[in-house]
Amino acid sequence: MARSKKADAAPKVRVTQIGSPIGRPAKQRATLVGLGLNKMHRSRVLEDTPAVRGMIDKISHLVRAEPVDAEAER
Repeated sequence: MARSKKADAAPKVRVTQIGSPIGRPAKQRATLVGLGLNKMHRSRVLEDTPAVRGMIDKISHLVRAEPVDAEAER
């Protein structure tokens, strides 16, 4: 079955880990893992959903988030 264009056009956000979880609460480390991050300076491109935004807000001191242009991702 073909994917709908609406699903492909969902906004994306690039999340890059800029801080170490060493000495941080376990919940913050778990949030990093939930975002797919576990090493410094690694990035993930994720859908920009309220759940992902909430996770980014909780560990904003450990990550950098920037919007991704759909054309640049391909």
